[in-house]
Amino acid sequence: MDGKNLKWISLIVLIFQTTFLVLILHYSRVQKIDGPRYLSSTAVVIAEIIKLLTCIVFIAYQHSWEYVEFMNELYTECYIKSKDTLKMAVPAFLYVVQNNLLFIALSKLDAATYQVTYQFKILTTAIFSVTLLGRKLNSQKWISLLLLTVGVALVQLPTDLNKVTSSTAKSFLSTDADKMVGLFTVIAACFLSGFAGVYLEKVLKSSTSLWMRNLQLAFFSIIGGFFMVWFYDSEQVNEYGFFQGYNSIIWIVVLLQAYGGFIVALVVKYADNILKGFAASFSIILSSLMSYWLLDDFQPSLIFAFGAAVVILASFFYGYESKQIPKLVQSEN
Repeated sequence: MDGKNLKWISLIVLIFQTTFLVLILHYSRVQKIDGPRYLSSTAVVIAEIIKLLTCIVFIAYQHSWEYVEFMNELYTECYIKSKDTLKMAVPAFLYVVQNNLLFIALSKLDAATYQVTYQFKILTTAIFSVTLLGRKLNSQKWISLLLLTVGVALVQLPTDLNKVTSSTAKSFLSTDADKMVGLFTVIAACFLSGFAGVYLEKVLKSSTSLWMRNLQLAFFSIIGGFFMVWFYDSEQVNEYGFFQGYNSIIWIVVLLQAYGGFIVALVVKYADNILKGFAASFSIILSSLMSYWLLDDFQPSLIFAFGAAVVILASFFYGYESKQIPKLVQSEN
């Protein structure tokens, strides 16, 4: 299968995988259970461990289960090329910092302000794609990305317009230092998200195999994940255990999270982070509609419909290329 087919297949699969993950994740948080709920920080660690083990299995399979060849590749790629391996520590570290910043932002901003401001990551991703990868974006594509940012922000706003207006006005008119800290942290998280995503794209498009890169990323992500467990949930883990609240639904969430990481890696390698942003936007719309139909916990509004239309328009505008008459033909006529 060539790269072009993998590009579109991975994008389509990502849309549906993310949609299903959002629905099952939401259900996992609202289902009635006896005892404490599971900790999302532990689920992230388990997902990364599953990714690591899966990568080991596939790399071993590529070497026909020959132990010596398998260990030689691990030794070469992870030890001999240690500087190259450490490249994967950068996005893993940045994602840990980003998650911490988002925790701070969520504690200091209302939901509407947070959702609108965090969509700025779409533009920071494009900015870093231009500066780090040398990708060229014309004015039409920049306008499309601006429209996408606005559309996604509208789609993710709460459905109650009065609550949106009052909470947003309160957030921006307040002189409380906490509001400024919240805005600063969410904007910083947007820049980290854009840089980490584009940096990962640059590394994944190198000659090293995708499975080896995922193995390296999972290794460093496990370290960062355990730090998050210790920093935020150590008391609950000590009291109720690491696997508190786990059931079949939670394990589905973990597996979707783990193997969704491989889909994201395919998208980043064979497409790019900007197209990944468009796929994520469609997934937000689809998961909202599915939540309305299946879970009956979302009520579409005019704001949502308008935002969805803007996202679709932005996607069409981004991919549209006008057919210009070649100069040679023009001169002959």
